[in-house]
Amino acid sequence: MKVQINGEMRDFEAPMSVLQLLTVMNLPSQKIAVELNLEIVPKSAYHSQMVAASDRIEIVHFIGGG
Repeated sequence: MKVQINGEMRDFEAPMSVLQLLTVMNLPSQKIAVELNLEIVPKSAYHSQMVAASDRIEIVHFIGGG
């Protein structure tokens, strides 16, 4: 399945949850925000929100600093 992530088309083998996608991409779920098809996905829904072919995803990393 093809999914657009941060403007780049990526290919994955099968539909998966947001949490599974983050795991496949080696991204920690704690310090990021995920937008799926223009809607913010609450962290509590990462395990149940499914990603499907042609979805558009934006992933933002939070970076601390001073």
